[in-house]
Amino acid sequence: MRATASAGAVVAPREPVQIDRLLRAGLKLRHLQLLIALDDERKLQQAAASLNISQPAASKMLNDVEKIVGVTLFDRLARGIEPNLYGEALIRRTRTMLAELGHAESEIAALKGGEGGVVSVGAVMAPAIEALVTAIESVRRRLPRLEIFAQVETSDVLSEALLASRLDFVIARIPFFADPAPFDYREVGAEEACLVVRAGHPLASLEAVTPRDLENRDWVLQPRGSLLRRSLEAMMVRNGVAPPDRIVTTGSFLMTMVMAAKTDSIAPMATSVADLMMSAGQFCKLPLTERVMVEPFGLIKAKGRKLSPAAEVLYQAVAAQLMPG
Repeated sequence: MRATASAGAVVAPREPVQIDRLLRAGLKLRHLQLLIALDDERKLQQAAASLNISQPAASKMLNDVEKIVGVTLFDRLARGIEPNLYGEALIRRTRTMLAELGHAESEIAALKGGEGGVVSVGAVMAPAIEALVTAIESVRRRLPRLEIFAQVETSDVLSEALLASRLDFVIARIPFFADPAPFDYREVGAEEACLVVRAGHPLASLEAVTPRDLENRDWVLQPRGSLLRRSLEAMMVRNGVAPPDRIVTTGSFLMTMVMAAKTDSIAPMATSVADLMMSAGQFCKLPLTERVMVEPFGLIKAKGRKLSPAAEVLYQAVAAQLMPG
């Protein structure tokens, strides 16, 4: 069972668990690695296999950790195990600590070989990627051996990876369902989207495309609930037009472009990304009479977590691109 308090109950504040006390009590690196494996696998046997230990050894290690911490960390369920509130808190801090150790090792190795370091950054499709690429190009002149891991995903995936310390910072949006408190957010601004079709598409010859022209067309769209799709549907409903219902749904940009190139499907995408596609001459943007605006995005760090020197250099370079002056 998860740790809960009944309505109206007065809960005595608990003193924060101090890592030095846990270490003195016997908490070891192997224990921390087991917590991460259990969170990833959600089954004791699979977590044990990932660490190359037996299931009984993993079970004993978990019991040892819970004795050291003083609380039960996982709910034992018929289908496996699941971290409770205490477990989630310890796992979140553990991921941060192990990620920092990993970054430190990589950064020391890079610095020993010359100017360098390691940075993990995430970005939504656009215009974040264009700014990130330009920033990387400028930073490489200062840190030629800088190793950069870049993840392109939706904001919900990126924000989760940021809080789990798998990313140093992201260019994204704080998901509407997420608590904004753990994030250090610097808003950049809204972005505009457009509709991309193949050069010979029936709508490509029109001088102006109204929302009514978009009815009864084929579409290739991001999954339901995604920000770009919601913005498109809102624009159509606002103009008295039924949202698309002849849809291929995909989160793959490659699939989107192939569908747009080979069929009459209409593909909404950020204008900055579409501009890159136009140079090939295979696609064109529909001249919409109604703009499709997507809500603002920003530059996001985990609040209270200091960036490494290399990550700080890239962060500032990205900020200069997104927020000049």
